[in-house]
Amino acid sequence: MVVHGPEPFDCGDVRTVLSAMGQVRTLVAGVMGRTAAEESGLPVECCSVPPSMVLNGVGGQVFLLNHGKTPTSGRAFGEIIAGRIRCGGLVHVECAAEKVYLWNDGDVDLARQLSAVFEYEVERVTARRPEGGTRRVVQGCLPGEPVCVNGTVIGEATSTTVVLEEQEGRVVPVAGLHPKPHGLEKLHRHTPISLADAWCKSGTIRRGRAAASNGNTCPEDGRVVLIDHCGHHFYDLITPETCGVLAIGDDTTAVAGHIALHLGIPVLGITDGDLDGVIGETFPAGSVVLRVTEGRDDDLGLEIAETIPPYQVTWQAWVSEAIAAVEDRTEVTLDLRGEC
Repeated sequence: MVVHGPEPFDCGDVRTVLSAMGQVRTLVAGVMGRTAAEESGLPVECCSVPPSMVLNGVGGQVFLLNHGKTPTSGRAFGEIIAGRIRCGGLVHVECAAEKVYLWNDGDVDLARQLSAVFEYEVERVTARRPEGGTRRVVQGCLPGEPVCVNGTVIGEATSTTVVLEEQEGRVVPVAGLHPKPHGLEKLHRHTPISLADAWCKSGTIRRGRAAASNGNTCPEDGRVVLIDHCGHHFYDLITPETCGVLAIGDDTTAVAGHIALHLGIPVLGITDGDLDGVIGETFPAGSVVLRVTEGRDDDLGLEIAETIPPYQVTWQAWVSEAIAAVEDRTEVTLDLRGEC
């Protein structure tokens, strides 16, 4: 079973499968999926690659379990994945639509078995192979919600369908989006974007609330990890030596706090008050959030990042020094140091 996203854990869909089918190897794709999986305590394997790559890398009977924001977005997601599979079809359980999709002549017997588990209808569907190109369509959007590319909010949906185009390595909104110029600037800061391979999503990245640490603690002395507008790389960056995280950007700070909560890793977040609502705000003990009152969170955050030493530090001492160095240009909006 390849599980995408946090909702199958938050809504109990994974437990339904494991209760009915017994020993099922469970592979989890996605950052928030991993967070929800670890919070659930269920036996899973976490992968840091997209679900299509996971599916292409396993053999035998395999199916995709997803719980989309809407039935339309869930089906559209399954079609994208089915179109990226190198050979064979795909059995896709879509809990938002209460259907088992049988993409491109997938395993009929497996589809029927899963149909009985969930009491969902089986629907045969065909997914077209991606043709490449420079245009990407994001379906199932709700007007007013944030639209993300590779974890960066690039604007607000104005329609149920958002159309993006790639021009010389840059993402250009075509239709259905009220763009956020600063978000597009952040997206293009480092490397050219390939829309064909990019992670495109609308709405919150997790609807469920984060769970607090179940005894997880990080070392008081260790290394500080920098997460600069790349919250989706959180698990790739932290190590057992991590004593805290410096997160730059409003939504990056919110995402880092959400993931770090169950790990017990404190966060120093640098924000400018332009939160896009990609996730609810929760933070572990020892965390501090600063709002920039002069300049931009990007610049001040990188200024603080330059003070991160290459050796181990004491988190509380380093945070206090970092705050003192920029107190004339920031205000503290959250301080959980007293909860340690």
